Amino acid sequence: MSADRIDGKAFAAGLRDRLAAAVPGFKTATGRVPGLAVVLVGEDPASAVYVRSKGKATIEAGMESFEHKLPIDTSEADLLAVVDRLNRDDAVDGILVQLPLPKQIDEQRVIAAIDPDKDVDGFHIANAGRLAVGQEGFVPCTPLGCLMLLKDKLGNLSGKEAVVIGRSNIVGKPMAQLLLGENCTVTIAHSRTQDLPGVVRRADIVVAAVGRPEMVKGDWLKPGAVVIDVGINRVPGSEEGKTKLVGDVDYASAAEVASAITPVPGGVGPMTIAVLLRNTVVAAYRRAGLPAPAGL
Repeated sequence: MSADRIDGKAFAAGLRDRLAAAVPGFKTATGRVPGLAVVLVGEDPASAVYVRSKGKATIEAGMESFEHKLPIDTSEADLLAVVDRLNRDDAVDGILVQLPLPKQIDEQRVIAAIDPDKDVDGFHIANAGRLAVGQEGFVPCTPLGCLMLLKDKLGNLSGKEAVVIGRSNIVGKPMAQLLLGENCTVTIAHSRTQDLPGVVRRADIVVAAVGRPEMVKGDWLKPGAVVIDVGINRVPGSEEGKTKLVGDVDYASAAEVASAITPVPGGVGPMTIAVLLRNTVVAAYRRAGLPAPAGL
């Protein structure tokens, strides 16, 4: 068996096209376009690149991008004041504070200060609670993107057995909740799981989000399983001094057993910014009391 390649880049491009198509209708109804505010504290190179990518994608979708770049020594009080202003700004529908934050700032306190209805990252405890009890809220972008890819590939997920490897608040736990919401039978596996390969081998759906390069091998998989690889790990390449990106799944061996698998790069990664834009558009429609367009 040679697994189908799940093209997250292509799916994300289609989602971004649908979002761009939804913006004019919102502008006609409200007189403005959806707005996303991104706050960056300090000059972490990876974070700075990510923030630029978000700003570019927001503008390409026809939305308003508000960037707030603060110095590395910004106090927690000053950052909270920025968040408060954005909460009260009617032009801002989504607020994202780029993590990690400098050590003088309590990340959880900052996340808790964001209006849950503008929390397009889905990290606020109110949105975590809404997800847990099945209420409408915002879900972290990466697991929601994974669910979109799964549903696009498999259609109805009801009755499938799913194993999520990893229990983070950002991916593992919300991913499990989303799969439960689709009527899957869900196991969350982690570093303390006994006989991890045996647990994974039961699954029709495997979501690997553990941060360990190529940990999941092909012989861990049930033949025909669908594999979503969330991992992005930089490891030494074949040429001296060069590196390459790999996932948490050993793609070569897994592709011989699975029916479908996401590559790294080009799988889950492109979905994260696309879903962030999706959450912002949905937030805008909700805040205006309008039904969000179908297909988002």
